[in-house]
Amino acid sequence: MIAKMPMRAGVSALAALLLAGCAVGPDYHRPAISLVPFHNAARVQRVAAGQAAPLDRWWTGFDDPMLFAVVRRALALNLDLAASYARVAQARAAAAAAGAELAPTVDFEATDIAQHQSLTSPLGTLARGLPGYNRDQHEYSIGPAASWEIDLAGGLRRNAAAARDEAEAAEAEQAGTRISVAANAADAYIRIRGDQARLAVARDQVETDRKLLGLVRTRDNLGLAGAREVAQAQALIEQAQSSIPPLRIGLEAQLNRLDVLMGAQPGTYAKMLAVPGTIPAVPAIGADDTPLDVLRRRPDIIAAERHLAASNERIGAAIADYYPKISLSGILGFDSISANHLFTQQAFQPTLTGAIRWRLFDFGKVDAEVAAAHGAEAEALAKYRQAALKATEDVENAFMSLSQTIQRVAVLKQEVASLKRSRDLSAQAYRDGAIPLTDVLDADRQLLAARDALDASRADAARAAVQSFRALGGGWDVPAPQVVASRS
Repeated sequence: MIAKMPMRAGVSALAALLLAGCAVGPDYHRPAISLVPFHNAARVQRVAAGQAAPLDRWWTGFDDPMLFAVVRRALALNLDLAASYARVAQARAAAAAAGAELAPTVDFEATDIAQHQSLTSPLGTLARGLPGYNRDQHEYSIGPAASWEIDLAGGLRRNAAAARDEAEAAEAEQAGTRISVAANAADAYIRIRGDQARLAVARDQVETDRKLLGLVRTRDNLGLAGAREVAQAQALIEQAQSSIPPLRIGLEAQLNRLDVLMGAQPGTYAKMLAVPGTIPAVPAIGADDTPLDVLRRRPDIIAAERHLAASNERIGAAIADYYPKISLSGILGFDSISANHLFTQQAFQPTLTGAIRWRLFDFGKVDAEVAAAHGAEAEALAKYRQAALKATEDVENAFMSLSQTIQRVAVLKQEVASLKRSRDLSAQAYRDGAIPLTDVLDADRQLLAARDALDASRADAARAAVQSFRALGGGWDVPAPQVVASRS
């Protein structure tokens, strides 16, 4: 709790402010955060090597024209992004308004007062006996009026600086929305391609199983198989067919999601993506960035730091209430009871007023306001540090997911090749009567599961790459010098 300021100390501080014209309160210094290098970066460098695409346009690294078009359309038409631009405009306007508080305000005023004088009022009682007295009176006044609060303690300057910091935070949050929109659009597109590939596998499996059913029926006609084997082969087809509806549901959901991300009603761009395409391959990722590089680039960190700077400025604004506030106002106008004599030398009536307001007996409340400002700064500092830790967590998780998913894809490719050979050999052996149908069915189920897992993992690997770019803060053109260090 800040102690109440004695009168002598207050007068001395006021004199110092008048001489120096400085702003009270602590000056802001961006807190330092010490972090060690990412421990999963080496994993990504091993599995996703090569020339990385520019981080601000990471989606070009997938070498997929349709993906590029989807992201570009989302960035141009997304409504969340449009709302974020509007929030930036609001924050900039608030900052401009706070800055305008430092300058004098000038208004132009004109009044016409019509009054029917009471005869029993003090003025009416005295004037009603005078010759020519008229109860109907008019008063005309016109002229410019100016007022100015002299910012002795710097409270207005602190508030203006806090508003600028909040505007910069809004700009950073808008960049964060841009990153999210690009990443979500790419994620939806990749999931669409993944679901289309899995649907193709399921349909191909149905055709393969139908051929197997034809073989079983031929053997049944020759007396080499029975009704049980025919039923088993028929059940295998139905099993493959049953996997198609859930895939179609997932595909439709992602198509609708992508339409909304592109600011369109679901179904608008379905035809554009109806023709199945390949799942984008994982591009090279620049995994040599340090945690400090990521902190300087990620908009959520920049926004948290700007909120912290604003909270620091508000401490000074609160402390400024310990000091008196001096304001000047003046009117340079004319005042007359007759419109014919309004703009004459006799009607000219300039007015200058000086006022002082000092919360001299309200320091207890000022103490509470300053304490609240300190508490808000402590909260903002904790959020800033938490955001930095969360950023490193995002990067580590994304790198681990990417490296392990790529390894899984490599293993599944080998597994699919082996199971395909096993399934073909099993079908041939069954055709020759060397093995029962159950062996073929087991090989078929294993192959279907492995092929489905391979396509799902390929999509997951591409999505993990998108998440890595997002965690690194890619997707926007970071200004130079960094916003985060603009007033540190």
